Amino acid sequence: MKIPKFKTEKIKQFFKKLPRTLGERSFLTFLGFLLIALILGGLIFYKYSFLVEKEPPTKIGEGVEKPLKFNEKNYQEVLEIWQEKEKRFEEVNLKEYPNLFR
Repeated sequence: MKIPKFKTEKIKQFFKKLPRTLGERSFLTFLGFLLIALILGGLIFYKYSFLVEKEPPTKIGEGVEKPLKFNEKNYQEVLEIWQEKEKRFEEVNLKEYPNLFR
């Protein structure tokens, strides 16, 4: 049995000509990309919105998750980092730079 070989030169030539071909047919390219975007958007909407409403949880307690707990320690760490960044940002406004064009 003979295994066909891939012709890499033809593939390279195709990808080299592809931007020019798409540019020459820009309106059709736009319509194609728009169609692809609409299809992908429809699939994502169908998966995350429509199917979620259709499928109820199988058991009574299965759909209910534990309530989220607020982690005060992590909040304080993030708040300190933000305050340090704000302090450095304010220090830049106070620094005076020499005029280079005198």
